[in-house]
Amino acid sequence: MSDQTASVTELYRPLDEAEVGRKHWLTVFTAGMGFFTDAYDLFIIGTVTVLLTPIFHLSTNQISLLNSASLLASVAGALTFGRLMDRLGRKRMYGVEVAILVVGAILTAFAWNFASLFIFRLIVGYGVGGDYATSAVITSEYANKRSRGRLVGSVFAMQGLGLMAGPAIASIFLGAGVPNGIAWRLMLGLGAVPAASVIYLRRKIRETPRYTLSVRGDVATTASTVAWVTGQQPAVGGNGSSPAAATSPARGNGNGVRARLTSKPFLLRLVGTAGSWFLMDIAFYGNSVSSPLILKLLQPKGTLLDHTLISLAIFAVAAFPGYWLAVFLMDRIGRKRIQWQGFAVMTAAFALIWLLPDGATAVGVFLPLFAISYFFIEFGPNQTTFVYPSEIFPTSVRGTGDGISAAAGKFGAFLGALLVPHLLTAVGISGVMGVMAGVSAIGIVLTLVALPEPKGQTLELASAEVEPDLEVVGASA
Repeated sequence: MSDQTASVTELYRPLDEAEVGRKHWLTVFTAGMGFFTDAYDLFIIGTVTVLLTPIFHLSTNQISLLNSASLLASVAGALTFGRLMDRLGRKRMYGVEVAILVVGAILTAFAWNFASLFIFRLIVGYGVGGDYATSAVITSEYANKRSRGRLVGSVFAMQGLGLMAGPAIASIFLGAGVPNGIAWRLMLGLGAVPAASVIYLRRKIRETPRYTLSVRGDVATTASTVAWVTGQQPAVGGNGSSPAAATSPARGNGNGVRARLTSKPFLLRLVGTAGSWFLMDIAFYGNSVSSPLILKLLQPKGTLLDHTLISLAIFAVAAFPGYWLAVFLMDRIGRKRIQWQGFAVMTAAFALIWLLPDGATAVGVFLPLFAISYFFIEFGPNQTTFVYPSEIFPTSVRGTGDGISAAAGKFGAFLGALLVPHLLTAVGISGVMGVMAGVSAIGIVLTLVALPEPKGQTLELASAEVEPDLEVVGASA
């Protein structure tokens, strides 16, 4: 093993072997509040468009565009912030994305017609996409090897609280008799509050030690940050700079990112992370954003409040526990098993709704199967597709790989949210669930073929920055 590999191993050793402490949970909270807001802002629009339809005289096309606008903009946000994180650093970009989100959320509350609301939702989505690209990478690069899945997964699990907050707040407003013309503005404006609360914390977070060493070659700052997180001063040798940085793809010629992400094994990994996230989000966002429309078809005589409460119950009973079970088991049974297993149960649940005679018409048949699909979306690919890209790409292109993967996911979400209202009109609930079953089945295959298992590995080994035998030697040195 080279002296360079040994020195990197020794620098990261306290971070890799540390117990989860206060600095880790501060990072999780700072990132997680953004994801609470992301989920709230993305999913509340489904209820808002129902309220706005008679006010703005929305057509089916306009409803679809409003439901999906933020998701399309998030594609651009994820690509932009993912690339800028590798070019400029994690710290310089962190907090900028939620500031954009906050501005967009406030503006949506003052929209005066379809066009203005559409534009403001694009701003919200751009910030959301940036948050997807930044938060996972930063949390992953601070995490220890035994609990990395739990820490990154905990950030994403805050989405579950946002999912429940949306219908809960909507139910309060609707139940209290708040006029629709005021209620929809309050629902959208409240999305600014949780994100605004962590802008300061994000701007103050330190640059990650992985970035300062692997990209900038700054050994002294890396050692200082490792000590700040763990309370242990790592061994520092040499002259205070890292020879690894000189050949990092993030430095040097402009073809570095392309060369790394299109070479083995990273191209296959990128296909796996981006493809499985794309497929999962078609199903998840297609069903979730359009849940008021799905439930209206299922129960034509039900009120919006009835359908909102049903959505809340599904999220609380099925989705929310699924998030946290995935967090609990992520570092025990692994990302790969959780992901393919989740896709498999989703396939079965959607197929049963599609194929059973009363699957799409009888409440007693549809709702349990729909709830099961939600549980295994969360205890499955919705969690793991967020965690995977933050682990299996090298530091110098990790932001870009994560950004591309998140962008693919949000493009799938855009397609799901855009097309499901039209599919419901054309083929009904049964046909929509048949499409979702097919999408989920492809996800099983892609997961098994394209993705490795990074459970319990250091970030350098999981991302193939060091060879397995070198790391073993380094651990015994």
